[in-house]
Amino acid sequence: MSAVPDSTTTIAWPEGVREGNENLVRLTPAAAQKVAALIAREQQGELLRVAITGGGCNGLSYKLRFTAQPRAGDIFVRMAGARVVVDPKTALYLKGTQLDYSAAMVAGGFKFSNPNAKASCSCGESFSV
Repeated sequence: MSAVPDSTTTIAWPEGVREGNENLVRLTPAAAQKVAALIAREQQGELLRVAITGGGCNGLSYKLRFTAQPRAGDIFVRMAGARVVVDPKTALYLKGTQLDYSAAMVAGGFKFSNPNAKASCSCGESFSV
């Protein structure tokens, strides 16, 4: 196990976890604020896992969930107000992505802006490369 300090706590990481930066994925202040509120409410862990899986209208779908611990091989991204983990396969598709949040009643929620996506569905939850 290795330990990497951050602004509030030290997380014991499995071997092989690397530290990345906001060039991989960046949360807007609105998204970081919503993630912090959801972490406090859900109590499922203090890290946001961003993953891409097969499925959806265009072949690939974004998945968000909270986790207490990164996995071996994960990339850890620390930014103001949020800590994100991404697996290496997801990182290939995610590089340069911005995650935003809108509280609007119509078309609100988390929105991904992925420069690697060639097409995406109207809901914004799936894309193709």
